[in-house]
Amino acid sequence: MKSYVVGGAVRDELLGLPVTDRDWVVVGATPEDMARQGFRPVGKDFPVFLHPKTHEEYALARTERKSGRGYKGFTVYAAPDVTLEQDLERRDLTINAMAKDEAGSLVDPFGGEKDLREGVLRHVSAAFEEDPVRILRVARFAARFGFRIAPETEQLMRRMVEAGEADHLVAERVWQEFSRGLAEPQPKLMFEALERCGLRAKLLPELEKIPRNFAGSLPVRFALLCWPLDEASIEALCARLKVPNEERELALAACRCRPLLAAKTPDELLELFKRGDAFRRRERFGQLLQAAKLAQPGLELQIAEQALEAAAGVDAGAIARADPKNIPARLDEARRAAIAKVL
Repeated sequence: MKSYVVGGAVRDELLGLPVTDRDWVVVGATPEDMARQGFRPVGKDFPVFLHPKTHEEYALARTERKSGRGYKGFTVYAAPDVTLEQDLERRDLTINAMAKDEAGSLVDPFGGEKDLREGVLRHVSAAFEEDPVRILRVARFAARFGFRIAPETEQLMRRMVEAGEADHLVAERVWQEFSRGLAEPQPKLMFEALERCGLRAKLLPELEKIPRNFAGSLPVRFALLCWPLDEASIEALCARLKVPNEERELALAACRCRPLLAAKTPDELLELFKRGDAFRRRERFGQLLQAAKLAQPGLELQIAEQALEAAAGVDAGAIARADPKNIPARLDEARRAAIAKVL
């Protein structure tokens, strides 16, 4: 029974990056062996255990064979006779198919260290094409590390898309990989990879124009991505990817506010703040303006920011107490007056 650190922890250590989580593979053990040593079982689809002290994940070495459609369409075999190399062979990329034993010696049967040095994303084996989510993972790693994709891997990704393998992607897994790629340092490289293999047009047909530069939080980046789209296209994209409410709502708010972002009169500015729900959700409106600055760098938004500060300072409670009749109209009037003072 031997244990090895595997995957991302080994990769990141070789890159000199901080390692926060470590995953382990155990060779030559049964679930009963793990239980006897105090490990707690947590895996649903295959044998995974938590270490009794460190609580790190230890998985029994396993092989996988495609047996159906979708990410659950695999037959898993985990037994003491599965070798470390067999376990590593089922992984996506060579840079993720390395291990270190408990003495710190590197186990690298597929040349992952060399690909890491040369900045190459290369699939490990033909098992890559059994899971179309791996296309998105490769694109995401390109966005994270700025690595190039090996020609044979890119050809395989393109063949998978052309063969319809990507038609069976599950929305939740797509969003998981897509959102992580969008948050990486170079998201544009993800979209370029998806474009070259044909998956962008198939999975994200609305996104024909990709921003050159991304910044800010994930909701800001998603709003920036959706900036050229109309409301119906944003809704369609969000429904297909099952985009969470925070990202969806900011993208839609930006779409509704876009025509008024150059507003200069009190009436226009107040309408902008109402459309963006700026008085109730100041932080989200700030994110909207952040996305606007990225999408339209020449847009002058200082007036809107100053006007919002002034309008938000109006005491709605005092207006209501002074005269409870027609409060919304009187509040609008007071906010217009406050905006006018800063113009």
